[in-house]
Amino acid sequence: MKREKGLLIVLSGPSGVGKGTVRKELFTDKDLDLQYSISMTTRQPRDGEVDGVDYFFRTKEEFEALIEQNKLLEWAEFVGNYYGTPVDYVKETIEAGKDVLLEIEVQGAMQVKKSFPEGVFIFLAPPSLSELRNRIVGRGTETEDVIHSRMLMAKEELEMMDEYDYVVENDTVEMACERIKAIVTSENCRRERIAKIYKRLMEVEE
Repeated sequence: MKREKGLLIVLSGPSGVGKGTVRKELFTDKDLDLQYSISMTTRQPRDGEVDGVDYFFRTKEEFEALIEQNKLLEWAEFVGNYYGTPVDYVKETIEAGKDVLLEIEVQGAMQVKKSFPEGVFIFLAPPSLSELRNRIVGRGTETEDVIHSRMLMAKEELEMMDEYDYVVENDTVEMACERIKAIVTSENCRRERIAKIYKRLMEVEE
């Protein structure tokens, strides 16, 4: 049964919680028919990251031009860098009946919620703040000042948990993915998403 619209699934949480790792693992599951909307950022690529695959890497000037043109679904400045989501792909994919996953920062998720309150908002939480710090330090890519800034921000972001529909603890990547897949399945079975389609089908048969 073809749905009228797909779901907009927003995966968000503090920096360092493992959003990217969980997202990559989710997309290894061929039974989970998700489309990934690649975010845009002005930060430098980390080792192994590829432009157009992990992020669209742009200059500050290029990013600000897109803001002026209203070409971003959401955007935020985080620890000195811009992050955002190109709007056209998201809208077109949802209208085609496909589910779209956004992996974005908390500030951006709150902007999306204003534009798409019907979206499914999932907060990825760390087992503890000390574990979160260990993960950020373990990257080996951040200075002590940046780590300190990220931890202060993480405490503020954890307090925004109430703005989300679901909270998933990222104790292990495998378990976090199983919980997210269960959420997606449940949301796709919600009565209000499919009842209209079935009613129309029954009218045709009559």
